Amino acid sequence: MFSKWLRISLFNLMLVAFLGVILRYKILFSLSFLDQKHLLHAHSHFAFSGWVSQALMVLMVAALSRQKGDWVFPRYNWLLYANLISAFGMLIFFTLEGYSLLSIIFSTISIIASWLFAYIYWKDLNQLSIKTVSHSWLKAALVFNALSALGAFSLAFMMANKVVHQNWYLLSVYFFLHFQYNGWFLFACMGLLMDKIQGIFPDQRTLRQIFRLFLWACAPAYFLSALWLNLPVWLYVLVVAAALAQMYAWVKILQQFWLIRLSLKALLVPITRILLTLSAIAFTVKITLQLGSTIPSLSQLAFGFRPIVIGYLHLILLGVITLFLLGYIFSDKQISPEKNVRLAVAIFTAGVILNELLLMIQGVAAMTYTLVPGINELLLLTAIVLFSGMFLLNISARKPGL
Repeated sequence: MFSKWLRISLFNLMLVAFLGVILRYKILFSLSFLDQKHLLHAHSHFAFSGWVSQALMVLMVAALSRQKGDWVFPRYNWLLYANLISAFGMLIFFTLEGYSLLSIIFSTISIIASWLFAYIYWKDLNQLSIKTVSHSWLKAALVFNALSALGAFSLAFMMANKVVHQNWYLLSVYFFLHFQYNGWFLFACMGLLMDKIQGIFPDQRTLRQIFRLFLWACAPAYFLSALWLNLPVWLYVLVVAAALAQMYAWVKILQQFWLIRLSLKALLVPITRILLTLSAIAFTVKITLQLGSTIPSLSQLAFGFRPIVIGYLHLILLGVITLFLLGYIFSDKQISPEKNVRLAVAIFTAGVILNELLLMIQGVAAMTYTLVPGINELLLLTAIVLFSGMFLLNISARKPGL
């Protein structure tokens, strides 16, 4: 059952990559029967719900089943199906209609499914006799996922009533994105990682301190996305403190990983070590940029250019989260890392790196109002590389022993 749900999640990632190809194609060529903005909404919603959230829920249930038994998966099956159906509903109706009654209905079903998942999963965690730091990360992830819905509901209300105030629109978008990216996605990934390796950490007290720093910094860090507003001085100081706290906590995590590097090498297969290392590098870049954005002039400059925002969001979604999830999936040994699978992952990873480099070049060029010849053609080619890697992974992946 675990293997089936993983295959569905990887198939969904392939669809996300395919939508990326279409979006990049439409920038260069005409596809009049598809609306670019509608397709963009479908792409982002399906990436969040159909790929990342679906994969996280599956992996979290699998982690729980290792402690409570295989009977756990059937208990969550209906929720996984509900999330999957809502994801495909959003994919279809956002593509056809954009923000409409049906797309909002499926978005609402997705949110309700996530709330029910949070309620049941929280109760199951509480029933475990041994409480670990990984459980704290996972519980926080569930709360932040539920909280992010406020941004989604605000957006849906504005779109449905066609009353859109620019500042409120941006604040709602960034609220949803922040508590998804830096809340649900990050905390769930850290919870899964801690569940996998916390037994080899010599200093559990430091792990809890790191968790608390990330936890208390998460909410005020939202205002890193709102520095273009005239924030009061006390709030700005709190935002800077949150950015510094997360940087400090990340350095502490890296120090802990360095201390157990030999144990990690023995525990994790090579493909997992490579992907998790690349994910850590991407997160280091992300958290450094985040700290740099506390300088008001840099923040206004960054948020003023769309390629920079897109590059930053893809850095997190692809570089940090997706590479982590792929690495974690291989660590569970549900997919045999045979030659074609390794090639597929290499192609996809190369696409992630190339995509970020091109978006960075495009962003820097946009700041100086410089046109980069062929940049959109190269980004289309990169999107094809990403899709090719996931297509090959989907047709090559098999469970060990099959």
